[in-house]
Amino acid sequence: MYIASAFKIKHEPWRYLIGLGISIMGVFVFSLPHLLGILYKTFNGSVDQSQLDNTSYLLSLFDKNINLCFVLLPFVGGLVFLILSVKFLHQQSFLQLTTSRKQIDWKRFWFALILWGSISVGLIFVDYFSNPSHYEYNFKLRPFLILFFLAIILVPLQTSFEEYVFRGYLMQGIGVFAKNKWIPLVTTSLIFGLLHIANPEIEKLGYVLLIYYVGTGFFLGVITLMDDGLELALGFHLANNLFTALLVTADWTAFQTHSVFKDISEPTKAEFSEVFMPLFVVFPLVLLIFAKKYHWNSWRDKLFGSIDDITKSQY
Repeated sequence: MYIASAFKIKHEPWRYLIGLGISIMGVFVFSLPHLLGILYKTFNGSVDQSQLDNTSYLLSLFDKNINLCFVLLPFVGGLVFLILSVKFLHQQSFLQLTTSRKQIDWKRFWFALILWGSISVGLIFVDYFSNPSHYEYNFKLRPFLILFFLAIILVPLQTSFEEYVFRGYLMQGIGVFAKNKWIPLVTTSLIFGLLHIANPEIEKLGYVLLIYYVGTGFFLGVITLMDDGLELALGFHLANNLFTALLVTADWTAFQTHSVFKDISEPTKAEFSEVFMPLFVVFPLVLLIFAKKYHWNSWRDKLFGSIDDITKSQY
């Protein structure tokens, strides 16, 4: 029903192409402060121009809290421009883009956030106590409070943009064009994962880490289709990014923050166990919890069924 609801709005393919272009424009416009900051430092001679293609180096040019704003602002722009596209280009309400329910189910959002937040924090502390030499205590009250304030405001906008554009806008747009569910699920998961190729983690841990990102996109797509809405995906994604930003950072991650702990271990190429353990152990357990709590059924139809059949019977 979630994808099929797009048939109730203006859903011609060209509208989705233009809407996606407008969203990308929003990302670019809100990236300008960061670009101008880099240019300013370049003209002042405080930038090594040979390192301008080094993501980790660019992330180290500014104070971590300022840098966090620069990193997250483009997602804010993308979200604002996406919402405008949805409203004026498709004449679609924010509710229709979010869920097939009559109203947004915030209980689902909070359940996913608390569940995955608890698991994420637990896994971080398990690793901390298992490998204490890999971490140093990084907590400083004033910068942390600033970080907390910025993260509470900006991280939800960042994760919301990614969910609304991939599991929402593109899932619906590709779905009404393909007339099935598996093509938008696979396509959005691949795009979501491969767009992480520029993250500094990939440079340090290797391209095998892209399997984790694609798998995460697939997991988020599955819970969106099974639950007929974005609420669980929004809560899960926010918990994943927010608690990580507040608790642990490293010099080779996209989020370099004034977090409580800093990972000072020398990163090595990611092992297959590190990539596949979350995908084939942790995520399936979370999926099972969601399925039991929300009484999911008809898995085959919801993940691989024809959208034509749904629209003919319900719209």
